[in-house]
Amino acid sequence: MTAATISPEASQVRSKLPRPFWVLWGGTLINRVGTMVEPFIGVYLVSMRGFSLVTAGFVMTLFGAGSLLSQPIAGFLADRIGRKAVLTGGMLATGACLVALSMMDSIVGIGVLMLVLGLVLDAYRPASSALVADLVSPQDRPKAYAFLFWAVNMGFTAAMLIGGWLAAQKDFAWMFWVDAIACSAFGLMVWFAVPETRGEAEKASGSYLDVLRDRVMLGFCLILLAYTFVYLQSFTTMSIAMTRQGLPVEGYGLVMAVNGIVIVVLQPLVAKWLGRFDQSRVLALGMALVGVGFAVKALMTTVVGYGVAVAVWTLGEVLTAGIAAAIVAGLAPAHLRGRYMGLFGLTWSLGGLLAPLLGTQILQHANVPTLWVTCGVLAALGGAGQLLIAPAVRRRALVTAEAAA
Repeated sequence: MTAATISPEASQVRSKLPRPFWVLWGGTLINRVGTMVEPFIGVYLVSMRGFSLVTAGFVMTLFGAGSLLSQPIAGFLADRIGRKAVLTGGMLATGACLVALSMMDSIVGIGVLMLVLGLVLDAYRPASSALVADLVSPQDRPKAYAFLFWAVNMGFTAAMLIGGWLAAQKDFAWMFWVDAIACSAFGLMVWFAVPETRGEAEKASGSYLDVLRDRVMLGFCLILLAYTFVYLQSFTTMSIAMTRQGLPVEGYGLVMAVNGIVIVVLQPLVAKWLGRFDQSRVLALGMALVGVGFAVKALMTTVVGYGVAVAVWTLGEVLTAGIAAAIVAGLAPAHLRGRYMGLFGLTWSLGGLLAPLLGTQILQHANVPTLWVTCGVLAALGGAGQLLIAPAVRRRALVTAEAAA
């Protein structure tokens, strides 16, 4: 099955996502339910392997370096050798790496395996995103990517509950094995039940230089980088900020639970109509809501207040989920979809590096309100920037859709 097999016209009539997409969705959910090692790896290295905080930090930095490299490499391979091969290969390699890591005692060996784990763990993302772009018509892509985001959040919520219980019991071996089995199951599901969508047309010559020459894509990535810096403060500096204001540590867990509940309840409802509106305007509105939610934290001094702020920016997150990837899919020529998605993933990885690095600097040299006001301004600028490039995004999406028809 290729992108041409499921035409935009047929999609408009049926308004249904194809069966291979739902296989991908189910595999993503299984994979995320099993994602237990990554969130608890620091606890494992310190409490079970006896690493110092400095050593554990260095080892986790190796993982981050591998993750940063994985996106452009996986994007290239998804275009070169196929979506299925990259996704399945990455997931099986992740499973093998997790099992090996659970048995490794050497500090050097653990460091090497963590670097490799970073390379293979998220290698599936560009391939998965390219698969969706190949399988789903342009008007249904926002819905499809939003449903994938929903699966990720549901699975991650379950993983945190199960993984937290296993970590409390110090059953880390089970965490590694469950994670490895879930990754392998995802890869095998895609291999046996999802067709390869990279057709002959996608084998045309191309490189990352072609992607980097795309000014619209680069502008969009800069906007997205500002947004990711803001959004990822919720997972990096928000817990620090709350404790600096004298709030209890468990308060952070409570307010982030609000995030998960809102997403699980609203995402499937919102996903059904995301494709009816202009993608850039929806993304700009979502960024604006995220900005408001973060900015009002400057006025909050209680757990309840933070919970209200989190609810506001989660509404924005629900709107942006799926739209960004759909915009990238609309910008990308068919033979470069993997590479475009690789650059898209790299932008998120860069945001993941900058968020704690710069966020903690603002906290150290200024104060908590300054951090949240800065986030609000950056999100607002991101939304304004998206509106500025919206006409170019629409023109390019139309040209790309006509070329693929």
